[in-house]
Amino acid sequence: MRYWLMKSEPSDCSIDDLAALPNQTVAWYGVRNYQARNFMRDQMKVGDSVLFYHSNCKEPGIAGIAKVSSIAYPDSKQFERESKYFDPKATPEQPRWFNVDVQLVKKIPLITIDELRQHPELGRMRTLQRGNRLSITPLDPAEWKFITTKLAHD
Repeated sequence: MRYWLMKSEPSDCSIDDLAALPNQTVAWYGVRNYQARNFMRDQMKVGDSVLFYHSNCKEPGIAGIAKVSSIAYPDSKQFERESKYFDPKATPEQPRWFNVDVQLVKKIPLITIDELRQHPELGRMRTLQRGNRLSITPLDPAEWKFITTKLAHD
């Protein structure tokens, strides 16, 4: 099993939105970075653990724990001309973009980015590195354990 941090803008899909969806599951659509796409397409497996992170908002941080609930499949938004995620170079025969489904495990009190930065145990966490803009990053098992056992509480 692998561990991931996946960012979502709460204005698009918040942890509360995820909780309200059927089966508390959402397609992680709209990723348009090749490295993040490759993580989903090539490395994510059903059952992998996810930290659900609110980004591009007043108070960014980890808002919940989720899991990958499907293998990667073509992101349908790349084929929708009216979608902001439309890609004219993508075809159903040769899709360029993929997503996985993510299912809520539990909502947690927000762990802000400022709080994450206070812990030397998380000093190498990719999301906390200067210049990192990836919406999906792998987590080291020690980072996952520290966050879920020391910081995440109901």
